[in-house]
Amino acid sequence: MEIEYEYLIPPEEYLAAGVHIGTQVKTGEMREFIFKVRQDGLYILDIKKLDERIRACVKLLLRYEPSKILLVAARQYAHKPIKKFSEIIGTSYIIDRFVPGTLTNPNLREYTEPEIVFVNDPAIDKQAILEATKVGIPVIALCDTNNTTADLDLIIPTNNKGRKALALVYWLIAREMKKAKGEEFPYTVEDFEAEI
Repeated sequence: MEIEYEYLIPPEEYLAAGVHIGTQVKTGEMREFIFKVRQDGLYILDIKKLDERIRACVKLLLRYEPSKILLVAARQYAHKPIKKFSEIIGTSYIIDRFVPGTLTNPNLREYTEPEIVFVNDPAIDKQAILEATKVGIPVIALCDTNNTTADLDLIIPTNNKGRKALALVYWLIAREMKKAKGEEFPYTVEDFEAEI
């Protein structure tokens, strides 16, 4: 008898936020996370794999001092969720432009030495990945069906462009991290959601 998989939240909530909606492009590296392709050509991500990767992400992030975790996102819809996540967990973040040399040039005003980097989209935040890899810092990334996954240590397969999807994923990771520490988490997904 197969044991039923227990999701962190009801699967309907994942679907309602659109975390499973990919793009019309599929890279070879993301094939294992794709559930199916829709009639309109959109690739659909497997929410069970997303759920499993969120658990792995939480376990990994809990091994680091929050101040040593750096979140990076140029994408506008990721700004509010990342700021909220950082405020709650105590991580640092860089939104908008990632200044080249931030992780590699100690002479820069922006220079920082995180122990792990978490990027919102490998395509847009590639400078952060390049530098983290250069200095040997592990990288976690939210990856859509069109992303390449070179130099990533942990892939979280999700829609990394949608407002509701981003809010849900960052909210859930923050919630699970607080829960693991036995701390209160009075926040809703809406607290993480960017304005339209």
